[in-house]
Amino acid sequence: MPRQRRKTPADPNFEREAQKYDNPIPSREFILGLLQEADNPLSYDEIAERLQIDDDDRLEALRRRLKAMERDGQALCNRRGAYLPVNQEDLIRGRVIGHPDGFGFLVPDEQDDDLFLSPKQMRGVFHGDRALARVMGVDRRGRREGGIVEVLERNTTQVVGRLKIEDGVGVLTPDNKRITHDILVPPDGLGEAQDDQIVVVRIRESASRTARLKGDVLEVLGEHMAPGMEIDIAIRAHGLPHEWPDEVTAAADALGAEVAEKDKKGRLDLREKPFVTIDGSDARDFDDALYCEPEGKGWRLWVAIADVSHYVERDAALDREARTRGTSVYFPDNVIPMLPEALSNGLCSLNPKVDRLSMVCEMEIGARGALKSYRFHEGLIRSHARLIYDDVAAMLDGDTALREQNAHVMPHLETLHKAFKALHAARNRRGAIDFDTTETKIVFGEDRKIEQIVPTERNDAHRLVEECMIMANVAAARFLKKHKVPALYRIHDQPPAEKVEELREFLNGAGLSLGGGAEPTPADYTAVLKAARQRSDQQLIQTVLLRSLSQAVYAPELDGHFGLALDDYAHFTSPIRRYPDLLVHRGIRHVLRKGSGKAFPYSHSDMESLGEHCSMAERRADDATRDAEAWLKAEYMQDKVGETFTGVVSGVTGFGLFVEIKDVYIEGLVHVTSLDNDFYHFDPTRHTLTGERGGRVFRIGDELQVQVARVSLDDRKIDLALAGEPGKPKPTDAPPKKRSRRSKRRKDAETAPAEAAVEPTPAKPEAPAADDEAPAPKKKRRRRGGRRRGSASGDTTPDPAPEPGNEAAPVSDPDEGIPDAPEPGNEAVPPPRPEADKDGNTIVESEPQAQAAGKKPAGSGRRRSRRRRPSSS
Repeated sequence: MPRQRRKTPADPNFEREAQKYDNPIPSREFILGLLQEADNPLSYDEIAERLQIDDDDRLEALRRRLKAMERDGQALCNRRGAYLPVNQEDLIRGRVIGHPDGFGFLVPDEQDDDLFLSPKQMRGVFHGDRALARVMGVDRRGRREGGIVEVLERNTTQVVGRLKIEDGVGVLTPDNKRITHDILVPPDGLGEAQDDQIVVVRIRESASRTARLKGDVLEVLGEHMAPGMEIDIAIRAHGLPHEWPDEVTAAADALGAEVAEKDKKGRLDLREKPFVTIDGSDARDFDDALYCEPEGKGWRLWVAIADVSHYVERDAALDREARTRGTSVYFPDNVIPMLPEALSNGLCSLNPKVDRLSMVCEMEIGARGALKSYRFHEGLIRSHARLIYDDVAAMLDGDTALREQNAHVMPHLETLHKAFKALHAARNRRGAIDFDTTETKIVFGEDRKIEQIVPTERNDAHRLVEECMIMANVAAARFLKKHKVPALYRIHDQPPAEKVEELREFLNGAGLSLGGGAEPTPADYTAVLKAARQRSDQQLIQTVLLRSLSQAVYAPELDGHFGLALDDYAHFTSPIRRYPDLLVHRGIRHVLRKGSGKAFPYSHSDMESLGEHCSMAERRADDATRDAEAWLKAEYMQDKVGETFTGVVSGVTGFGLFVEIKDVYIEGLVHVTSLDNDFYHFDPTRHTLTGERGGRVFRIGDELQVQVARVSLDDRKIDLALAGEPGKPKPTDAPPKKRSRRSKRRKDAETAPAEAAVEPTPAKPEAPAADDEAPAPKKKRRRRGGRRRGSASGDTTPDPAPEPGNEAAPVSDPDEGIPDAPEPGNEAVPPPRPEADKDGNTIVESEPQAQAAGKKPAGSGRRRSRRRRPSSS
């Protein structure tokens, strides 16, 4: 008698799967339900049988789906090859964050406390890996300790670093300080590599708790100090995709250089409207154009965005590469684009005097700056002028020559400026947070060496474009919400309750108060900023306000944007350089063509995973750019050892002061052990260091005379000492060789401040302070005869938190100016620096995030020299 098949209920998500695949199989949700209902783990064959899958193509699709579910931590394959669902109560999936001291953390995908991973557990994983872990217990600090159960996804297969060869065997020390594994390169893996070169090594074996890692030299980047090396290192250290696959290049070239006539059909023809682009003088990719006309007491504002989604089809070669990259990466004077230049600088770029396909947002703006209505169109435009910020600002200020030169668009610019004033006034009324900051730009000389770092000024032209982009982003979010289309939104949550409480305690001590009760509003933050505007401690107050904010991320839930004081917000305006914007365009196009959001080929689950990936790609890009800038700035300061500068304290921690050198815009560390002969106590609430005996107090905003004591290019670190004081900076490199007493006395007699900086007195390694996320140190018997300088608790070891501007950090958002949430163990950090960007208010570099990404301290400072959309050449 033939075997009777088990009857399988219908998959409720079958229609969605059928939209994606020609020969669909049951959805992940359905398979998970099957595993959860089973009394025991199911093998691959048992799953296929229960799902009634027997043809080769669908069996292969099932195998790939199960592997993907393993990778994403939805299912676990045991040693017998059987699958079982992940029980969130027992196993936790998340991302591994390494620490330079060897330990690490698992940051759960769900909202939960981080798991501490001991150095032993970290031997089997790399920073950035995704893993499943089990709670093993709680340490004496009350932290949950985890044990790695399964590595879901390896993040690191290649490592860049400096190669040392001895007796024919190489040892690679990774440049990324969060990767603490030294990699052995056997003689047969050295290739043409020489001692002390920067190389890329491919790892032979996966990380193991017992076996030492081995690898082969894959690429020799060059000598340590070669021009441009900082970008090559940053690209490979952070795993940035930077080479175009042949199929991607071929697909881009096949699209041609001009818009095909067939692609123009069926679109709203707006070529007669005098759209203009307004960008930086060195921009090459123009993804937005503006036009505004009076309407009643208000205005009709048109924002045209490059229609990338027309050319980059879902799951095609161009789309797969863009999704992998997630974002364009902007280095000083260089860029790694998300799309090939044939598209980003050519066919998709809204270049002047040529026809371009665009996604157009048409908005009605009221007299008081309110968004009264909006419509979206698949449009066809022709930019009438390519304008730059400084020229537009000058024209609006009355520059006669420039106004005559651009007379054909001048009336429309003035109308646009009037609309901007209304939008800006509305922004102020709703209480959007606006920080007072200075942006900088790196100017290069010969051999790509920094010639100078100069401040840049934001003007009304920058703000005008920002406000228009914000309104278009709001309209896009409302459109997607109205039609119930799965999408990625830009989310910035309210500040965490514990951060708000700490902020209130600080403000009370400063004679200020934060309104709003347990849930303050952006307007409450703005009120504090206004109250502090004329105070001498304004910088300190702004810093503490910034540090209390949450991290902005991409997610499918529309939870609003706290910093901009908006309930609806999505990224719509930069699909050339941000993948989330491309997804938003696809959602809008689907509704325009289908009439509703039904049958959209992305699910809520798809958007969750894409949001995590895009948020990671954004942090990865900012980590890499900060790393390259830190290297450049450390190199710039190398020949300035011994020189004295005026600086301003920009951060105070338990281990010292961060000082930004005036007119140079580079930060360095004055370590607590280099201060005058006193015991210094750190007050984390008031952000001060206070001498116990002398009573000297250091706080943010203080002006000091500092001397450059030491520069470490490998660590991207600049050590400073207070000028004219006897202390020496704390060294971070290997201790100098021992000298005889006679030579030591002679050396001491001859030592000058600059010389002392070159050969600093060796110090013991920094150990974690009690409030840091680090393993609790074993107690040691204290020797009699006094104590060393330390924290207010009397701890004899300095706080190990990385210094600002010296770590690769998940940064703040490049569009909204919202600092990233701190990673574990990185609370005691100096202030972030906001910067302006075209699509939002400010860009903020959050030092809690910098610490989370794990670079060694570099004196680069948190004030990034960010140039928006530089040349891609």
